Amino acid sequence: MTEKGIHTDFRDNMTYGEYLHLDQLLSSQQRLSGHHDEMLFIIIHQVSELWMKLILHELHTAIDLIEKDELPEAFKMLARVSRTQSQIIQAWDVLATLTPAEYMEFRGELGRASGFQSYQNRLIEFALGYKQPHILKIYEKDAALAAELQAAYRAPGIYDVAIQALARVGFPINPDLLTRDFSITYKGDPTVSDAWLEVYRNVDAHWDLYQLAEKLVDIEDSHQQWRFRHMKTVERIIGFKQGTGGSSGVNYLKSVLDHRFFPELWDVRTAL
Repeated sequence: MTEKGIHTDFRDNMTYGEYLHLDQLLSSQQRLSGHHDEMLFIIIHQVSELWMKLILHELHTAIDLIEKDELPEAFKMLARVSRTQSQIIQAWDVLATLTPAEYMEFRGELGRASGFQSYQNRLIEFALGYKQPHILKIYEKDAALAAELQAAYRAPGIYDVAIQALARVGFPINPDLLTRDFSITYKGDPTVSDAWLEVYRNVDAHWDLYQLAEKLVDIEDSHQQWRFRHMKTVERIIGFKQGTGGSSGVNYLKSVLDHRFFPELWDVRTAL
C-alpha cells in the first residue's frame, strides 16, 4: 500500500540524514588494520561515547537543578541516566563476541590509544565525585580539553550538591563539607550518615530527599555494573595483559570496583 502523504522532494528541505549529520557519523569508522572485527571494536566504543555524552548532559542539568532545590525536576534526568547506563552495560555483551585471537589481529594498530583515556568517562567520574589527580596529565595534549577537565575536577559533584541540599533543609551537616575542596574525593562524614538515616526513617516527611537518595543509588549501582562488565570483558579478551594505554588492565579495573561514590547511602541500609 502506498502512503500518499509521504514527502519525496527534498530539494529545499532538510532530510533525516542531514539533521543527524549521518555523512560524518557513518564515515568515522576508519579501520587501521582492515581486519573484519575492528569495525565492531570501533563502533562499540563510539556508541558508548555517545551514550556517555547523554549521561553527562543529564547529570550536569541534574546538578544545576539540585543546587536550585528543584529536586522533582532533577529526578527525570537521573532516571534517564540510569536507563542510559543500561545501554552501555549491554554494549559489553556485544564486544564480548570478539575472541582473543581476533583482537590480537589488530590490537597492535591501537598503539597507546586506550579506553582508559576516555575523557568523557573521566568527566562522569568527576560528576559522581571520584577525583584522581594523576589522570589529568593524560589530557595535556589538548589545552581546551585539559581546561574543561580541570574545571570539572574542581567543581562539586552530584553528591556534594545533595549534601548541600540536606544542609539547606536544616540537617546539621558538618559546615566544613559545604566549602571543602571538591577536587578531593569524598570519603564520608558522620553528620551526613545521620542526616540520611533520618531521611530513611521518616520517608513521608522527607520524600524528595528520599527519592533523590534512591536515584543516586540506582546510578551508582549501574555504574558499578558497567565497571564489572568492563573488567570481565577485558579479562575474557586479553586476560591479564597490560592495557594498550599502559594500565595494569584487569587488575586496575578490579581495584576501582571497591570504590563507593555515595558511601552513606549504602551504609544507611545496615543502620536502619
